[in-house]
Amino acid sequence: MSQKFIKSQNKNSSSQAFGKYFATAVYDNHFIGTEELADFIQRQASVKKSDIKAVLQELGEAFKHFFELGQKIKLDGIGIFKVGFSSIGVTKLDDCSAQTITTRRVLFQPETTRVVVGQQKMEDGSVKQKYVNAITMLKDIVFEETHDNAMNVEASGNPAAGPSTGPSTGSGTNSGTGGDNPGGGGGNDDSPIDDD
Repeated sequence: MSQKFIKSQNKNSSSQAFGKYFATAVYDNHFIGTEELADFIQRQASVKKSDIKAVLQELGEAFKHFFELGQKIKLDGIGIFKVGFSSIGVTKLDDCSAQTITTRRVLFQPETTRVVVGQQKMEDGSVKQKYVNAITMLKDIVFEETHDNAMNVEASGNPAAGPSTGPSTGSGTNSGTGGDNPGGGGGNDDSPIDDD
């Protein structure tokens, strides 16, 4: 299996990337829910599906509990979650209060792994490694071009996923954030968070 993409051209004439082609993510119409996560985990581990479902259903409550305590949550192999919010700017210190907080959101910083991508021999004979930080969950993902703007899980031959139940999320949008890709639709709009 692979993450599918289509080739799409930037047609925004005021963009510096006008006319350039970008790989654009295509997602399945189906959302993976608690039931399917529990099925998958049960096949990978020696834990009953009913126990897995109970844990997954309590996960949201556990997050809420620790967020209310001002805690950050770190899940190994996944990343760090914490509360973020916006507030209205005020001119007086005394006017800055909880009432000025407007929007709340969950900030997510994926776990990264250092991956060696090459070596450089130094003048003194030593070898310096070159590396990048890769998002742990994504570093082994394979990408494959498709010609469908919205994939259907039944057409892709994945019987475990079941019927399509959710809306398409992202077909026809540029979801990358690097280079001069003008899209950037796939992630959150907040800066990465620090693990301090």
